[in-house]
Amino acid sequence: MPDKKMQGRLAHMVFFTLADASLAARTKLTAACHEYLSGHEGVLYFSVGTLAAGLEREVNVRDFDVALHVVFENLAAHDRYQVHSRHLRFIEENRSNWKQVRVFDSTLG
Repeated sequence: MPDKKMQGRLAHMVFFTLADASLAARTKLTAACHEYLSGHEGVLYFSVGTLAAGLEREVNVRDFDVALHVVFENLAAHDRYQVHSRHLRFIEENRSNWKQVRVFDSTLG
């Protein structure tokens, strides 16, 4: 049965594969996520972390280094976040080390 409290919410999951995947580079990106991407209006949940070591089941996808998870209260909050100056600055300051970025957006309910 759908969770009525979550209807209309948008989950925004971003998976970064880095050109330089050293511990220092992963730490730098997670710190930048906290600095620029947390605390936006309309965000219900924010987290960022690195690939979990040791979880190597056949179904686990392991081709990323840093994962960002943001749940917005609605699509409008997501859209404001996308064009916000802090989000754009995050991209500008960090994109040079991105080998690949995959974004998975889904509605919750």
